[in-house]
Amino acid sequence: MRHGKTFNHLGRTASHRNAMLANMASSLIVHKRITTTLAKAKALRKYVEPIITKGKEDSTNSRRVVFSYLQSKDSVKELFGIVAPKVGERPGGYTRILKLTNRKGDNAEMAVMELVDFNEVVMNDKALKTETKKTTRRSRAKAPKATNDITEATTESE
Repeated sequence: MRHGKTFNHLGRTASHRNAMLANMASSLIVHKRITTTLAKAKALRKYVEPIITKGKEDSTNSRRVVFSYLQSKDSVKELFGIVAPKVGERPGGYTRILKLTNRKGDNAEMAVMELVDFNEVVMNDKALKTETKKTTRRSRAKAPKATNDITEATTESE
């Protein structure tokens, strides 16, 4: 009987689900933010939070345990080198799930999952992207050409 065995199987076999969660956890640690469905994000939170907690103690045993879950040397280095020192004082709640609009193809609920202490990096990237101004053909046609002013100024000074 399956009394009390309630968790989301995500429509996959156990081995497929474990491999998918390991890949998503590795991507989350390396990139600090991923976009996925809401159900997968909630399942990933239960998977990755204990791994980050284990990453706070930098010992050979904890590195081996984390590697057995993530199966990626790069993400283990990132976890113990960059992520763990930054979340060292936090008692838990290392991830944040932000809901997005539904996906167009199948209307699935989408979400962004990010590491909480690394959101200032993302905010700085957004600020840089919003500073660039997009121009259209009309605005380029209406805008005065700066090259003509420069050439006129150089001919007058000669």
